[in-house]
Amino acid sequence: MSILVNKRTKVLCQGFTGKQGTFHSEQCLAYGTKLVGGVTPGRGGEKHLGLPVFDTMRDAVAQTGATASMIYVPAPYAADAIMEAADAGIELVVCITEGLPVNDMVKVKAALTGSATRLIGPNCPGIITPEECKIGIMPGFIHQRGCVGIVSRSGTLTYETVFQTTNNGLGQSTCVGIGGDPVRGMNFIDVIELFERDPQTEGIIMVGEIGGSDEEAAAEHIRRYVTKPVVAYIAGVTAPAGKRMGHAGAVIAGGKGTAADKYRALEAARVRTVKSPAELGSAMAELLGKRRADNARQAVRDAAKAQKEANEVRAASATQPRSAARRTGAKSSTKRMARAKPVARVKRVKRVKPGKRAARARR
Repeated sequence: MSILVNKRTKVLCQGFTGKQGTFHSEQCLAYGTKLVGGVTPGRGGEKHLGLPVFDTMRDAVAQTGATASMIYVPAPYAADAIMEAADAGIELVVCITEGLPVNDMVKVKAALTGSATRLIGPNCPGIITPEECKIGIMPGFIHQRGCVGIVSRSGTLTYETVFQTTNNGLGQSTCVGIGGDPVRGMNFIDVIELFERDPQTEGIIMVGEIGGSDEEAAAEHIRRYVTKPVVAYIAGVTAPAGKRMGHAGAVIAGGKGTAADKYRALEAARVRTVKSPAELGSAMAELLGKRRADNARQAVRDAAKAQKEANEVRAASATQPRSAARRTGAKSSTKRMARAKPVARVKRVKRVKPGKRAARARR
């Protein structure tokens, strides 16, 4: 199991024939992603990387049956590409493009409200289910199939978290880079909710950063609904207020969105927090080790309890008094006799001596 994508997911690339679209499509194909074609307006009917090129997403979806799309369209046109994918019925849109105008994303966000389309990004590394499907720009070779779900606002820290969990022998179920823009598609809660329901995911690592209030909202959601162990790291502890740190959304404004606030909210929700990304893997390994040991002990206790109950039932049957057994047997016999059908009486015939038989014959 995994979330959102797997080896059967059919993927299209928007901006397929461009430089970035071509390079990353080659990487996805090499990883094993089921890329079925791409879209570049005006080049429909051509072949690129051995796959068909379409003029529109509607034509591409109709002819390939794709359910996911990755976008490498330049920023001024990326919002239109997202909307075109949604209108064509794509279930998952992954927008890698950086630098989308905030006003464009506000319109996209409003248009997708109530839609069946999920959006990851923009300005994100994408999503990967190890050894099955890679949609995005992450290096595939560092990933390993496993039991930890990763969700992060930072692309680089996503790779660091993957490296940590791989080295600790945990691996990943699915990794989702949600992006660092202030207005984006899926947020922490959306992804954590999917991880909570996924049977393959045993633990969740969340990598946040300064700015906004998504981490605080996620902490409240975790406190109320999440049963799996969660480890969290917040980037930007030493960032000065009012200065943007890399991402458009990574800025402390109005005294809100500081790393300290986010750490306090997470710790209040009983989330295991770390102060360095180098500790993410070891912290999750420790939590999962304890959880698995607790589960093993509970399984032993449950088995012992079931065995004890079975022994008590057998002992009660073996020590039942004989008189009670006889009474039970007598009652059973009486009931059987009462239920038995009555037997028809046979009329007895008198025996006649030979002399009398002859005399009766002469008469």
